[in-house]
Amino acid sequence: MRKRFVLASHNGKKIAEMKAILERFSFDIIGLGEIPGAPEPEETGATFEENARIKAVSALAFTRLPAIADDSGLAVDALGGRPGVYSARFAGPDADDAENNRLLLDTLKDIPPDRRTARFVCVIALALPDGQVHTYRGEAEGVILPTPTGSGGFGYDPLFLSRDLGVSFGEADPAAKNRISHRARALQKLSAALAAEE
Repeated sequence: MRKRFVLASHNGKKIAEMKAILERFSFDIIGLGEIPGAPEPEETGATFEENARIKAVSALAFTRLPAIADDSGLAVDALGGRPGVYSARFAGPDADDAENNRLLLDTLKDIPPDRRTARFVCVIALALPDGQVHTYRGEAEGVILPTPTGSGGFGYDPLFLSRDLGVSFGEADPAAKNRISHRARALQKLSAALAAEE
């Protein structure tokens, strides 16, 4: 019987990206948004690890399925690691990607290019029915561009010049991004753990 996992997210783009990275495994993956009435817990953690755990444990409790949750964001060195865990709501609780990007650029307007270093961080939490919760962290280094470049990806992708790819995540080929992104690196660690159990 195939194993089933729930991805504790209602973000369609994030779910699609995670499914693409995990597709080689012989188990079924469903998004939390596909389950009627699934809650979206408040992210009260001070770290990516804490928020990922909150989401994974909540999804497990509701579905009784092993749950995979992601908490990720952008950490800009010149801003002391902000927006960090507040990346999705940097410009306010109802802000969209464009508003968050505008605020980030405005906040960095006096920062020279050599000081605009940043990294995307992703922590994946795996909550299991026996009560165990494991976390896996991935990071991708880059620089914040002065203007958005490319229309792909989501969130801050058009502003993030990837050190690995030499283009913004907004310009990157999705397959290339899915090999080196912060989410890919965290999921690769999760994948290795899952493969060891198969």
